[in-house]
Amino acid sequence: MDAPVAVTDASFRDEVLEAETPVLVDFWAEWCPPCRMLAPIVESFASEYAGRLKVAKVDTDACPIVSGEYRVMSIPTLMVFRAGQPVATMVGFQPKAALRAKLDAVLLQPAG
Repeated sequence: MDAPVAVTDASFRDEVLEAETPVLVDFWAEWCPPCRMLAPIVESFASEYAGRLKVAKVDTDACPIVSGEYRVMSIPTLMVFRAGQPVATMVGFQPKAALRAKLDAVLLQPAG
């Protein structure tokens, strides 16, 4: 089973910005109840989209540089990166079906 990759300020460039495939980044924190509710959904996407989408988790408390750079003001925030650029942002808890629909729409867009 594929699992999300824990990403830090130091590894963000290698793991996310230089990734070969699109990357779903979950900006979260341990103390955030909606983040904990979203975690199993994000983890399921790692398997569901294996080979098409990389899933990464960024602990906003441990990674203030990356969180600040992408202006993460509320958590959970999910961002999809393609070719090093954020192409979609979803803020707050959302049902799995809604998140899947947004991910599918992003993955169907031609890379550019």
